Amino acid sequence: MPTPRRSLADDIRGRSDSELTDLVLARPDLARPSPADLTSLAARASTRASVQRAVEALDRGHLQVLEALVIEGGDVGDRPSTESPSSELDAAGRRDSEPGLFTLLGVESTGDRAVVTGLVDDLWRVGLLWRGDDREHHVVRTVPEVLGPTVAGLGAPIEELRPSLTPRHGDPEALRATIDAAPSPARAMLEKMTWGPSLGVLPQERAGSSSARWLIEHHLLVPVSADRVALPREVGLALRSGRLHRDTVLVPPEVTTRAVSLTDAVAGGSASELLTHLDELAAVWGAEPPRAVRTGGLSVRDLKATAAALDLDLDRSAFVVEIAYAARLVADDGEVVPVWAPTSEVDEWSASEAGHRWASLALAWARSTRAAHLVGRKVGSGLSAANALGPDVQWPAIRGIRREVLRELASLEAGLSPDAESLRERLLWRRPLRPASVLSDALDAVLREAEWLGVTGRGALSAPGRALSDALPGTASPRGRTGTADGASDSAGRAVAVAMSAHLPKPVDHVLVQADLTAVAPGPLEGSLASFMRLSADVESRGGATVYRFTPASVRRALDAGWTAAEFIDTVRRSSRTPLPQPLEYLVSDVARKHGQTRVGGASAYIRSDDESVLETMLAARELAPLQLRRLAPTVLVSGADPRVLVELLRDHGFVPIQEGQDGSVVHAEAPRRRAGSRRRAVPPAVSPVDADFTTTLVAGLRAAEASADERRAVEESRPGPRIPTTDPVVTLSLLRDAVAERHGVWIGVSDQGGGVARHLIHPRRVDGGRVWATDEGGREKSYSVHRITGATLETP
Repeated sequence: MPTPRRSLADDIRGRSDSELTDLVLARPDLARPSPADLTSLAARASTRASVQRAVEALDRGHLQVLEALVIEGGDVGDRPSTESPSSELDAAGRRDSEPGLFTLLGVESTGDRAVVTGLVDDLWRVGLLWRGDDREHHVVRTVPEVLGPTVAGLGAPIEELRPSLTPRHGDPEALRATIDAAPSPARAMLEKMTWGPSLGVLPQERAGSSSARWLIEHHLLVPVSADRVALPREVGLALRSGRLHRDTVLVPPEVTTRAVSLTDAVAGGSASELLTHLDELAAVWGAEPPRAVRTGGLSVRDLKATAAALDLDLDRSAFVVEIAYAARLVADDGEVVPVWAPTSEVDEWSASEAGHRWASLALAWARSTRAAHLVGRKVGSGLSAANALGPDVQWPAIRGIRREVLRELASLEAGLSPDAESLRERLLWRRPLRPASVLSDALDAVLREAEWLGVTGRGALSAPGRALSDALPGTASPRGRTGTADGASDSAGRAVAVAMSAHLPKPVDHVLVQADLTAVAPGPLEGSLASFMRLSADVESRGGATVYRFTPASVRRALDAGWTAAEFIDTVRRSSRTPLPQPLEYLVSDVARKHGQTRVGGASAYIRSDDESVLETMLAARELAPLQLRRLAPTVLVSGADPRVLVELLRDHGFVPIQEGQDGSVVHAEAPRRRAGSRRRAVPPAVSPVDADFTTTLVAGLRAAEASADERRAVEESRPGPRIPTTDPVVTLSLLRDAVAERHGVWIGVSDQGGGVARHLIHPRRVDGGRVWATDEGGREKSYSVHRITGATLETP
């Protein structure tokens, strides 16, 4: 009689500590929550949810080998079996002498067979296979359920489709002969179904229906409904000449690269430009925060306005907005009429060193589950396009794609830029179950955002990008998988900051003012000068150098903020490495001369001017009729409008007033700095990362729990008397009453206060009120609560 082989639980219990550590690191979901013992770990490893996660993480090589094992092996399951192994194995338990697996994969050379052997070992290491006593590999029971009914495009076995057929109908030689004898139209029909799908619709035309009838009569197709047929698995394999896959790709394809130079310098320039964009975003939204739409995002109109203010296209503006949100620099302020405003954290962030500012953005981008490239697209079943900062942009898969791209870029030598198409093929090999079109779009977006962010320069991974990749948790394939915490440590964040600081352009303290009223900043400006230039000039172009233009509106903006003409000119003269051109002095003087000629106060508001003709023009203007202006004196008008509204309307119609206070002093217009209030955030749960230290401790605990369970079983088996089964209280009461009537002894298990179970042989005398009165083995009278009796069985003579 064949000896029963082990189960998956036996395989798990028989693994060494290092093998158990590899298993948990490869499948961290097995450790959450911590299993009670190794048996519980094995049970969790065979659940559909856990197996599906493990299968989805396989690359194409491991997946093809797993599919071949499912098709080739008749013994699939987790429980002990008495079937004989299908092949002889060598001393290491490998399938070197088994031609079936290698034939399915189309592997012939010794080197390729060694690769397959390694992949099989990897699948065992991650718990998708288990080994019996004979070292034969068996597929975990739930793997075929996860792979689906059509593994590698093959249909169900012929005995499942038509149980009445005899085994000879699945004989490969007989099938091959039948296929060779098929008429040409029938053969063409089979060729269309060879590589999947295995289900087809019966043709309606006469010629097609006759070919299908011939195939059905010869059992090459099996009808599954009135108009559908299925190609049996055996027939599919015969059509494929015994190969499971059209192309067997066991190793990742190579990435085509080209050498590029100045990678770090270009990356530093991109990073500096991004920091400038975020400073400008905080300034723009701090002054005029856009409203949050009802669904919680940013409206298309406000995104376009932001793009115009930052001088960027919509895609890049959406990226800047999303990365600011991911880094908690902007947020919904939570008011009754919510707006998107900079948070209180933006002030501390702006004051910190540039490298640390960039590191916080890079880490936020790598950890974020939001996909900025989805902005403006229809996502899922939504009828409208996704808005920036909206819920439709949330896509957790993008975080894994970013990390996979960074890992592939980090595997290349410094200064090598990958070809996008070959990189796409490699990523598709890494994640074969992911839709190609979705992955292709995501890859293009990640590469584009990495260039904007400064993680890459001219397509190659920069030194700061490599530091960022090192700071992130690894997502290696089953072979050599590592486990780290989800999120970089503080030291890793500092390393990223230091790596970028060396390549950021140094802030400059000067500009080059030119006669055409422009000023060229040859690099990023230091804090105070940058604030002055943003206030007093408009950005005309960006790049390695930023070109600002002084205009009447920009000069008036500075004067409104409290700058005098003399202070303005003196600041520009001190900051310029070129002589101050006269046209700029004329511009500032001319704007300053007109600035404040007309003053507005509250009456609700009054207007006074020494130039009576200006007031006459205001009174005569139809456009100002809603202000209800009226003259109080030759040089004074009053209005019921708010002074700030009055100033804005007068400026809109060509006048240049300033506002004054009740004491006659000038009220300088400071740009408002709106900040979103800091919301109370729930304290995140303290979760230990599933890393090497945690896993080592977990495995030690599981070993101890298993040893304790074995010890309890040994003690239980060594005790006198029969094994006491766990019984229902109703059954226990019935058995005790029978023992009282028949004067039988009873073995009972009684739980104590410590949670243990003590065994007693008693002779019941009375059962009443939920208690049993009896004499024990020593003849002493005792009573026991029935609810503490875990089980009972009659004493055997």
